[in-house]
Amino acid sequence: MITVHHLNNSRSQRVLWLLEELDVEYEVKRYERDPKTMLAPASLRAVHPLGKSPVITDGALTLAESGAIVEYLVDRYGGGRLAPELGTPERLRYIYWLHYAEGSAMPPLVLKLVFNQVETSPMPFFARPIARAIVARVNKSFIDPQIALHLGYLEAELEKSLWFVGSEFTAADIQMSFPLEAAAVRAGLDSSRPKLMGFLDRIHARPAYRRALERGGAYDLLN
Repeated sequence: MITVHHLNNSRSQRVLWLLEELDVEYEVKRYERDPKTMLAPASLRAVHPLGKSPVITDGALTLAESGAIVEYLVDRYGGGRLAPELGTPERLRYIYWLHYAEGSAMPPLVLKLVFNQVETSPMPFFARPIARAIVARVNKSFIDPQIALHLGYLEAELEKSLWFVGSEFTAADIQMSFPLEAAAVRAGLDSSRPKLMGFLDRIHARPAYRRALERGGAYDLLN
């Protein structure tokens, strides 16, 4: 039996969704973020040394990292579903998006979150103007332009096809969901990029996505 070690409001929501799409039985073990630090609880380190989510266990196997988990589940339980055939150009594109999601799309979004938290964190009153000035400068000179660059690139890619790999929905679309949901919440993704917003509408309407929300609980990235 697969167990998903599920942290609220995290990338592990994608793993629940993938398992629902594959119609594979699984259990959910829930973990809650610290309400002050928003970090995962130390109990996750008992599952994996880094103490982060997503992590799955499948028999004797313990596996972390979203992309690795997606590849493992699709290869072992997909039966040819949600991934293009090996040796095809579509398969290479599929692998590209699996790795792009975390390797390229997420870093500027994480920086955006971290710098925004710096700006609002408690600090001596005399330091606040300095902190705000630093955050504003970094956002303007690097973070925001990088996010805009990636969103423009992704919008153009979805002008070529309905889904990221082509006309068929794949696990790469599941992997790409988190950075785009994060961008819609905190990085300016809006109706000015209709292809990306249409992608979010389509995935949110999928029955398996809705079932995963029921299993995973509150998912504040949707708010």
